[in-house]
Amino acid sequence: MTGPDDFSPARPHPIRNALLLLAGFLVIMFGSAALALYVDWLWFREVRLAHVFRTIVGTKVALGAGAGVICFALVYANLSWAARHPKDHLLSQVYGPGQQMLKNVLERYLGPVVLAASVVLALMAGVKAAARWEDLILLLNATPFGRLDPQLGRDLGFYVFQLPFIHFAQGWLMGNLVLIGVVTAGAYLALGAIGLTPLGPMVNPRAARHLGLLAGAALLVLGWGFQLDVFDTLFSKHGVVTGATYTDVYARIPAYRLLAVASALAGMVVVALSWRGNWKLPVVVAGGVLALSFVGVNLLPGMLQKYRVVPNEIVKEGLFIKRNIEATRVGFGLDAISAEEFPAADSLSAEVLVDNHVTIENVRLWDHKPLLSTYRQLQQIRTYYDFVDVDNDRYRVNGTMRQVMLSPRELSYGNLPGGANWINEHLTYTHGYGVSVGPVNRISQEGLPEFYVKDIPPATQVPALKVTRPEIYYGELANDYVFVRTQAKEFDYPVGDQNQYATYDGKGGVPMSGPLAKLAFALHFGTTKLLFSGDIVPESRIMYHRDIKDRVGMVAPYLIWDGDPYMVIGENGRLVWMLDGYTTTGNLPYSERLGSLGNYIRNSVKAVVDAYDGSIALYIADPDDPIIRTYAKAFPNTYRPLAEMPADIRAHMRYPQDLFAVQAHMLQKYHMLDPQNFYNNEDLWEIPRVGEQPAQPYYTIMKLPGQEHEEFILLLPYTPAKRDNMTAWLAARMDGEHYGSKVVYLFPKQKLIYGPRQIEARIDQDAKISEQLTLWSQMGSSVIRGTLLVIPIEDSLLYIEPLYLAAERGSLPELRRVIVAYGNKLAMEPNLELALRAIFGKGVPVPSGGAAPGGARPPQGIARSESMEDLAARSQDAFNRAQDASRAGDWAAYGEALKELEAALKRMNR
Repeated sequence: MTGPDDFSPARPHPIRNALLLLAGFLVIMFGSAALALYVDWLWFREVRLAHVFRTIVGTKVALGAGAGVICFALVYANLSWAARHPKDHLLSQVYGPGQQMLKNVLERYLGPVVLAASVVLALMAGVKAAARWEDLILLLNATPFGRLDPQLGRDLGFYVFQLPFIHFAQGWLMGNLVLIGVVTAGAYLALGAIGLTPLGPMVNPRAARHLGLLAGAALLVLGWGFQLDVFDTLFSKHGVVTGATYTDVYARIPAYRLLAVASALAGMVVVALSWRGNWKLPVVVAGGVLALSFVGVNLLPGMLQKYRVVPNEIVKEGLFIKRNIEATRVGFGLDAISAEEFPAADSLSAEVLVDNHVTIENVRLWDHKPLLSTYRQLQQIRTYYDFVDVDNDRYRVNGTMRQVMLSPRELSYGNLPGGANWINEHLTYTHGYGVSVGPVNRISQEGLPEFYVKDIPPATQVPALKVTRPEIYYGELANDYVFVRTQAKEFDYPVGDQNQYATYDGKGGVPMSGPLAKLAFALHFGTTKLLFSGDIVPESRIMYHRDIKDRVGMVAPYLIWDGDPYMVIGENGRLVWMLDGYTTTGNLPYSERLGSLGNYIRNSVKAVVDAYDGSIALYIADPDDPIIRTYAKAFPNTYRPLAEMPADIRAHMRYPQDLFAVQAHMLQKYHMLDPQNFYNNEDLWEIPRVGEQPAQPYYTIMKLPGQEHEEFILLLPYTPAKRDNMTAWLAARMDGEHYGSKVVYLFPKQKLIYGPRQIEARIDQDAKISEQLTLWSQMGSSVIRGTLLVIPIEDSLLYIEPLYLAAERGSLPELRRVIVAYGNKLAMEPNLELALRAIFGKGVPVPSGGAAPGGARPPQGIARSESMEDLAARSQDAFNRAQDASRAGDWAAYGEALKELEAALKRMNR
C-alpha cells in the first residue's frame, strides 16, 4: 500500500511531472551547451589559443556559479522560512473552500516546490550573471588611466573598469531581493499568512517581520544605488553638454548623497517597525524615500535649471563645457591631431607637377563600385567565383611606391556547378583562388583597368606582387564548414574545360581523429551525412569559423572589429588578411557619446589571419591604451608587440577608414576649444556632401606640406556649416614611424577656396561638358560620375573627377574622361595627362606605371592608348579652343591649340 503522500503511477501527479519536465529541459539545455563548448574547445586548440577559451569559460562558470549559489541560498532560505510551520499561518477569515484545497496541495508538496523554485531562479540568476563576464575581467585586471575626472577626483580607470561591475552587482542584488520578496509574499499569501478580510488587509506578524526584513535590505541596496548615481552624473545628459553640469553639481549630486543616507536609515526603520508587527508604517517610510527622490532628483534641479541656469547659461555652464571639450577630444583621440596653416595658393604649375609626379601618377581614377563591377566581368573567370570588395593599398612596383586596387577571388557557394549538395559544398569546392590587382590610374585601350596580377593561376610581372600560395580557405564568403584531406577530389582551379585538383597541405582545420569527433560535429552541424560518409577518414580535417570576422571575433569578442578587412600579399607570396580591432567604452566621464559606439575609441589591435591555414596573430597597435593593456593582462600570451609583426606585412598597415570617419565627424564641432565659440557654434564644420551622400575619406599617395617624400595617407575635406566653400582638410599618415599621426590643415578664412559641391556645380554648368554628357546619354550610354577628389599638391589644391560610361543594360563601366579643375580653369579630356596639359600646358609629367600585363603600355606622351572616338573628341576640343583663342586675339594659345589638333590628326592617320 502507498500512503497519500506517495507518488503512484496509477494517477497523475502534476508536481512530479513538472519536476521531470524540468529535469529533461535541464539535460537538453546543458547537453547542447556542453556540445557547443566541446566544438569550440577543439577550434581554440587548433588556433593555439586554448588559454583564451579557458579564461572566458572559466570566468563565465565562476561568475554564473557564484551568482547561482548565492541566489539559490537566498531563495531557498526565504521560501523555507515562509513554509515553516504552515499551520501557524492560517487566518480563518481568509479561506474559502477552493483556497483551502490549494493550501492542502501546497502543504503536501511544499518541499519539492521550494526546491524547484529555488533551482529555477538560481539558474536564471546565474545565466544572467555569466553574461557579464567581461565586466569581471576588467574589474580584476584594471589598469589606471593616469588621469583624474575633474569633478570627483577619481582615476578614469574606476569608471571604465570598476564601475560597470559594481553597477551590475547592485542591480543584480536589488533585482533578486525584489524577486525574492515577491515570491515570498506569494508563498505567504498561498499559505494564508496574508489576505484580504472584511476588516481589510491582514498580515501574520511572523510574515510581517520576514517581509519587513527583506524590504529593509532592499532599501539599503537602494541607498547603495543612489551613491552610484553620484558617479553616473558624470555621464549626465541634463545640461547643454554631456557630463555633470551646473544643475547636476549643485543639485543632483547633493540630492543623491542625501538619498543614500535616507535610504539606509529608512531600511533600518522599516526592519524595526516590522519586527514590532507593524506593516503599515514601513510602507509609509518607503513611500517617503520615493517622494524625496522625486523632489531632490527632478523637481528642485528642474527649477534651478529653469530659473538660474537658462537665463545665464554660458556663464554657468562655461566650466562644464570646457570639461566636455577636453574629455571628448581625449576619448576620440582628437587631442593628438596637430593643426597647421594651409595657404591654398594659386602657384600650381607644370614644373610643380613635375616635382610631384609621384602624386599625379597615383591619383585614384577608379572608384570602388565601378571597378568592382569591372573586375567581376573581366576576372571572375567562373560563375562560382566572386569579388566581394576592392581595397586600396600600396606596393613597390619597379622601385616606386604605387597605389593599387586589390580584390581577392573568393568562392561563391550560391553558384556552385551541379547545384547545392553536401559533397559539393563541403568536400569538393573548399576555397577561392588568387587575387586581381591593378594600378589606380592605368587603363587599357578600351577604357578598362589594367592589371598587375590577373587570371588563374595568378600571373604577374611585378616581383613584389608574386603569389605563391593563392588558395583562399578563410575569407569573407566562407560557408559553415568544409573538409580537406578526404577521399573525395578537392577542386583547386579551372584549366580550360578541365579542372585541376589538389590535396590540402596546411595546418588549418581540426583533425577528425576518431568517432567521438565525428559524432560531435554531426550533432553540432545537424547532419548525418558526416557520420556515414566514406570520404572522411582519420587524416581528414574540418575547417569551421572560416569567416575571418567571425574568426577574430571568437578570439577577442570584447573588441569591435572593423567592417572592411583587406588582403595583403606577403614577400613570400602568401595571402593574409589584415583586420583592425577597436577598444571602446561609454564610461569616460564628460566625453560626448556617439550612438552605440560610446565615448572612447582606439584602434589598439591589428589582426593578421592567414588565408591558407587560418592562423591568427594579434598585435597591439596602441600600447598606450589602458583598455588593451587590461585585456592583455587578462589574456596573457595572446597579444604581441607590433614590432614582432613581419616587416613586409607591417608595411601595409592602413589607418582604418571607419575610425577616421568617426574622428572626422567629431572634429566638426570639437575642433573649437573656446567654450564661448563652442556654445554658439561659431565655427562649426561639415563634411561636404557630394550628391545626396556625405563625402567619404579616401586614400592617396602624396607629399604632405613640409615633407620631402610622398607617403600613403587618408584624407577628407571640410566646409563651414551650411556653406559650400572649403575651410580645412584632415589627413592621417600611415607609413613607417608616422603611422597614426593626424594633421588638420586650416585654410585662410579671408579667402574663397572652392568646395566639392561648388566644383560639381561648375562642371554641371560647363557648356562643353554638358553637351558631351548629353550626347553620350542620347547614344544609349549611362554616364557614371566618379568621386571628386581634392588633391593637395604643395600649397595648392587640384580637383579631379573621373567619368565612366556603361551600356544601359550592361555592367562593364569604362573610364572615358577625366575632369580636372584648378582655380577658375576646368578641363575634360580622355585621360588625366591631357586634362592637366589643357590647364597647365606642356611639361606635365607622363605617368609611367610600371609593368601592366593586363593592357598595353600607353604610348609616349599620353596616359593610355586612345580610341578613334577619343582622338576625334580631342581634335574637336583643340579646334574649338583654337577658334576661341582667335576671337580673343590670344595667338600664343591659338598656336598651342593648332599643335594639339595636328598631333591628334596624325595619331588618327596611324
